Amino acid sequence: MSTLFGFFYMKLLRYLLFPVVPIYYLVTWLRNVFYDRGIFKSKSYDFPVLAVGNLSVGGTGKTPMIEYLIVLLKDKKQVATLSRGYKRSSEGFYLADNNADAKLLGDEPFQFYRKFKKDIQVAVDADRQNGIKNLMQQETAPEVILLDDAYQHRKVKAGFYILLTTYSNLYTKDWVLPTGDLREPRAGAKRANCIVVTKCPDNLSAIEKDEIIRSINPKANQSVFFSAIRYADSVFSEEKKLGLKTLHDFTLVTGIANATPLVNHLKTEGLQFDHLNFKDHHDFTAQDIELFKSKSLIITTEKDYVRLLQFDALKDKVFYLPITVNIDKPEAFNTSVLEFVTI
Repeated sequence: MSTLFGFFYMKLLRYLLFPVVPIYYLVTWLRNVFYDRGIFKSKSYDFPVLAVGNLSVGGTGKTPMIEYLIVLLKDKKQVATLSRGYKRSSEGFYLADNNADAKLLGDEPFQFYRKFKKDIQVAVDADRQNGIKNLMQQETAPEVILLDDAYQHRKVKAGFYILLTTYSNLYTKDWVLPTGDLREPRAGAKRANCIVVTKCPDNLSAIEKDEIIRSINPKANQSVFFSAIRYADSVFSEEKKLGLKTLHDFTLVTGIANATPLVNHLKTEGLQFDHLNFKDHHDFTAQDIELFKSKSLIITTEKDYVRLLQFDALKDKVFYLPITVNIDKPEAFNTSVLEFVTI
């Protein structure tokens, strides 16, 4: 009941704050105008810098998109990722090494490091200009830099922008904060080279795709793609692998912006589970861990898993379900990225 009350309270609060919307709109619009006209300075680079981001707050699938790009590029170029490192304990520029963990890097960058540390460099810095400068001073400098969640970080002018918007919450139908979820006005989409509609249902028809493209109204130089989440058929720990369909009566733990697609997928698989849902990037407390210790089996997301790794008491009972991105026209999407990085 308290969760339901909190939901309606936040909805009401957002509507009550509607008078603030024009002020927020004006401030963010002016900021973009000043950057567009060179009043505020952006720094561009003579090597490929790709930025992945969104207009809305959280939950559009940036992490799996960065991983998609890493897989696409890592065997062709020396790749580095650069993230802010949200909620990390370190400060300034930090390049991941064998001492790195989710506390030092933040959960998403540490996820990149765990999976791809033999193939790429993973760095964090809230100041993207400083982060790029430090990366290029490394003994092995990257040939391509992927900026994670940097669409609004306009002090850096990336050469290629990938804008993500979810199928269930298109930016074309949203408002700016605080009543809506947009960080900046919809017109910010004009900076994108590619717009990817993420988390689409598998049965999305060509007619509906055309309707969405019309609502986006892309510029002549912009491409629109559609992507869906693909869930693995097994869950993993550091040492074990379990078939998804063999799981019984487990606890799902999520600390992500939108757990609905995952919950729906597990239900369609006919699985029985209870769900402990926390806010995005939740810092798990001692009380949370005690509760988790009482569970026989915990399934979680990969982002949450890397933060739970630090608790030894959970290592034998926590597993994560990997996800990947499936793009509707992969050859066209891949070509647009590869052409940019080889210019």
